[in-house]
Amino acid sequence: MPGNGLHVLQGVILIIAILYFGRELLIPLVLAMLLSFVLAPVTRGLRRLHLPRPASVLVAVVLAGALILSMFGLVGRQATSLAENLPAYQQAITEKLGRLQASGGLIDRVVSTLQEMGRSAGGRDKAATAVPSRLPSQPVTEPIPVEIRSPDPTAFEMLQRVAEPLLGPLATAGIVAILVIFILLYREDLRDRLIRLAGARDLHRTMAAMDDAAYRLSRYFLAQTGMNFGFGLVMTGVLWLVGIPNPLLWGFVAGLMRFVPFIGSFIAAGFPALLALAVDPGWGTLVWVLVLFALGEAAMGQVFEPLVFGHSTGLSPIAVIAAATFWTWLWGPIGLLLAVPLTVCLVVLGRHVDRLEFLEVMLGDSPPLDPEETFYQRALAGDADALAEQAERCLKEKSLADYLDAIALPALRLAQADAVHGALSPERREAMQGSIEQLMEDLEEAEDPEPEEAGALAALPAAWQAPGTVLCLPGRGPFDALAATMLAQVLQRRGFGVQVATTAGPAAPPKLLCLCFIEGGSSAATARYLLRRARRRLPATPVLALAWAPAEAEARTGGAAAGILAPALRAESQQVPLLLAASLVEAGELAVEQAVSTQPPLLTEPTPRPEPPAIGMAPAPA
Repeated sequence: MPGNGLHVLQGVILIIAILYFGRELLIPLVLAMLLSFVLAPVTRGLRRLHLPRPASVLVAVVLAGALILSMFGLVGRQATSLAENLPAYQQAITEKLGRLQASGGLIDRVVSTLQEMGRSAGGRDKAATAVPSRLPSQPVTEPIPVEIRSPDPTAFEMLQRVAEPLLGPLATAGIVAILVIFILLYREDLRDRLIRLAGARDLHRTMAAMDDAAYRLSRYFLAQTGMNFGFGLVMTGVLWLVGIPNPLLWGFVAGLMRFVPFIGSFIAAGFPALLALAVDPGWGTLVWVLVLFALGEAAMGQVFEPLVFGHSTGLSPIAVIAAATFWTWLWGPIGLLLAVPLTVCLVVLGRHVDRLEFLEVMLGDSPPLDPEETFYQRALAGDADALAEQAERCLKEKSLADYLDAIALPALRLAQADAVHGALSPERREAMQGSIEQLMEDLEEAEDPEPEEAGALAALPAAWQAPGTVLCLPGRGPFDALAATMLAQVLQRRGFGVQVATTAGPAAPPKLLCLCFIEGGSSAATARYLLRRARRRLPATPVLALAWAPAEAEARTGGAAAGILAPALRAESQQVPLLLAASLVEAGELAVEQAVSTQPPLLTEPTPRPEPPAIGMAPAPA
């Protein structure tokens, strides 16, 4: 095991090194793949217009290039205008901050006093330690100014200075454009080759992973690009109305920075805020800019993105922050823009590759634990408040019996299995029992019963609503008593007068006896013994047995390993009348049926009988 962990660590370090040192090659390749996801729907649309594949690909790439170049042209003109006016803006901001500092309070005065004290102390020290550098008789020599001039650059040098900063971005753009064209042209061929590399034997899983990744990335990029474009247009119009110079430039920056998770909009708001200080003598424009950016980001993050995206990316907020930090360290600003889609690819791999499942657990937004495991963990910790919060969320969508069947009873089965194997300490067991008992007390004050429970309550005979009418008797398992408490609360919701068995026993014979077992706690022999004992003591009382086991485990094992109590009780019921239930919902329904079936028929008016003839008199002739 330590050797395997070391090999995994070495593989991770190797992959990170490849990503870091190969970024000059990998960044254009990743950009081309992501752009191909954006342009693929455009290409398919052109194909529907009966254009051949090469023509549709070229038209889509040319349109995208023209759109990008036109946007950069408009933004470049805005940036040139900003550069021309930048000295005036800088002077205005300096004067405004100077006036603010001049009207400062106690802090500025203390700082200025300390600076004066430091200068005076420094002056006295220099005067005390000063040494004359020359004698009074020496003549004063003036320094000779020296000026260094470089020769005028040639035409080739001027061209080189202009071209060098542009060669890198232009080369990258050209490589990306060529890669996009070839990816769109040979899309199906590349997909088939990836399927062969990933695993042609498991074709279904490979296709599911690729379709999932393509769907998530295409939806994310198309929706995010469209929404960020709309956000940039809105901010351009708003900044123009407020009076900020070059609003098109800042709208473009705002839309682009929204690709950066969480902090992009706040960074984009800094530049218009500085210009608001320069163009407005007061502070109103600055406040308007900050408020508008805050409202725009809140509307996008809380209204529009959840409405459009939902959970399409499948990333947790912590994963987004960690991914942005990691990819920025690896690839710089480009990595910051590509952090979310690259991390989505990792989550998809973790979802479809068993050995990489840890990626989905660490980065995905799905709950790391199943609901019953969450219940068990909160109960072990003795956190009754967390259990109540989980129950409150579940009861908004399902009834109490369904919630207990789906979450609480499976959690009790997990705990019972640990207790049987000795993995549950007595302290943990007491904390778990106390927290679940407190939860059940809180659920007694929950909302009104569900409609079907209210209907059963109305149809229940009054004789079955008296206290002690139904007796719940737990099995010998460690947590069978909690299952009996849950069944008692479900039956109380249906109107029964229920009592959980104690050492004293019931005051009067009940009308229905309920035996409660959780699979894994009691053996089949123990269940049969309790059933026979109950029949001997209460021979005339109907018996309802709840033998709970997870349905999926019974389906997997055919009832051999997971459902041993139900067959044993069913075999015993051939000699003893027994109602057998596999869930709390079924137990409640069987109890209502038993109560209704034992209800005596309503009294009706007797049918009149003909009077007998008088003695000694013959009946009248017909």
